[in-house]
Amino acid sequence: MQTINCNGKLLSLEVPIVMGILNLTPNSFFDGGKYTTIDQALQQTEKMLQDGATIIDIGAYSTQPNAPEVSQKEEMERLLLFLKEATRVFPDAIWSVDTFRSEVAQQVLENGAHIINDVSGGTLDEKMFDVVGQYQAPYILMHMRGTPQTMQQLTQYDDVVKEMIYYFSHRVALARKAGIKDIILDPGFGFAKTLDQNYEILSKLELFHQLELPILSALSRKSMIYKFFGNTPQEALNGTTVLHTISLAKGAKLLRVHDVKEAVECIKLYQKIYKNV
Repeated sequence: MQTINCNGKLLSLEVPIVMGILNLTPNSFFDGGKYTTIDQALQQTEKMLQDGATIIDIGAYSTQPNAPEVSQKEEMERLLLFLKEATRVFPDAIWSVDTFRSEVAQQVLENGAHIINDVSGGTLDEKMFDVVGQYQAPYILMHMRGTPQTMQQLTQYDDVVKEMIYYFSHRVALARKAGIKDIILDPGFGFAKTLDQNYEILSKLELFHQLELPILSALSRKSMIYKFFGNTPQEALNGTTVLHTISLAKGAKLLRVHDVKEAVECIKLYQKIYKNV
């Protein structure tokens, strides 16, 4: 049975779990600007926890394609201001922080965060693995090429899944060497991948199980859904749920989502059909 140790809180992944997205940014692609005050962010946190989120994933730097850079100072201030209050109001919650900067990771782990979610898999900050290893924090290792500003020009692969598995094997070995025990893999849908490549990866998601690590599926309202239908992120909930179901069927253990209630229902129905018959 797969588990992750969140600063002494042992989290079972026997039944898939939901990670609720909390963007403290003014420019995230779906909900940017909604939760820029502490009160707004706390209200959304409470709603996601009540709806069944196991983890709250906080981000203060939008990584959508071509998003403007955010200074380390601004990113850290947004995160620490929220974490200070959130850990007081919700002392039992499990907090993940979405950052690729090691200094930010160190500060949030010192101030109540449990998990580091790194879109760069440690490639944008060579000190990241050492920091996460030092704090014995679970680490979400995502596949991406380049930076959020350049990634959409880096979509040339001979065999996208094969190259991703090689990438993960190499990065996991380095993370292990740095002392990181709990590693979760995120294929990075939408990061340095074309629309068709995203669907190829999802269709072959079970191949990543050869790495013997939990897989996180982060598909919520992404452009691979709404661009396929020619609509908007606001209209992509139904497509998101369909792709969540496929992710579960292919063995994903975590769903990172904007819409917690719908994702929890998706997991419950999947479990009812395939696990509890």
